[in-house]
Amino acid sequence: MIKEKSGNKPIIELRDVWKIYQMGDIQVTALSGLNLSVRKGEFISIMGPSGSGKSTAMNMIGCLDIPTKGTILLDGKDISSLGESNLSQIRGRKIGFIFQQFNLIPTLTALENIMLPMIFQNIPKSERLERAKKLLRLVDLGDRMDHKPNELSGGQQQRVAIARSLANNPEVVLADEPTGNLDSKTGETVMDFLRKLHKNEGKTIIMVTHDEDVAKNAERIEYLKDGRIIKVLKGHS
Repeated sequence: MIKEKSGNKPIIELRDVWKIYQMGDIQVTALSGLNLSVRKGEFISIMGPSGSGKSTAMNMIGCLDIPTKGTILLDGKDISSLGESNLSQIRGRKIGFIFQQFNLIPTLTALENIMLPMIFQNIPKSERLERAKKLLRLVDLGDRMDHKPNELSGGQQQRVAIARSLANNPEVVLADEPTGNLDSKTGETVMDFLRKLHKNEGKTIIMVTHDEDVAKNAERIEYLKDGRIIKVLKGHS
């Protein structure tokens, strides 16, 4: 059993979380009593075979969906039954997302992509601009501010996505297969940035991956099967 960080209360807790989808006359159980606790400043990986419930678990952790039953606590507050409007506000303030497909807006520059999430938090334009420039420099793309996604390599696009995930200074960064569309060398560069975010910036990082070598970058690895955690192993971080 892996010891949790002492002195920190859980920032996210899933307690006996179930997610059952009704598909016509058939019920599909994606999560079956999932329990997970993540403390502030931890770096964890969630692994599992296809169909294990990884994506559904990520949706629950990221406030993208609510459970059929069970409890989800974020900073000690129950968010299990909130409406979409409230969930959206929580996502914007508390959680940054990094996606396998990058999800950058193709008509916007790198700088504008990073500024976009700040608009929804009513951050003044001058502050948005300054913060976006600082974040691009953080991911070593200070010379690519005016480039659009199709003018950037895959690794550069993912680094823009990492910078965008930090736009509102979230407490938690969720990374969904962050190296899935990258070659191994570029993937290692992206993982290096995630490790720096964890160690130097103190960010809580939750990463979903099917790659065991990538998963080992975390402090601990939670193995998911049939919608629940079946074992927990220590990573290298």
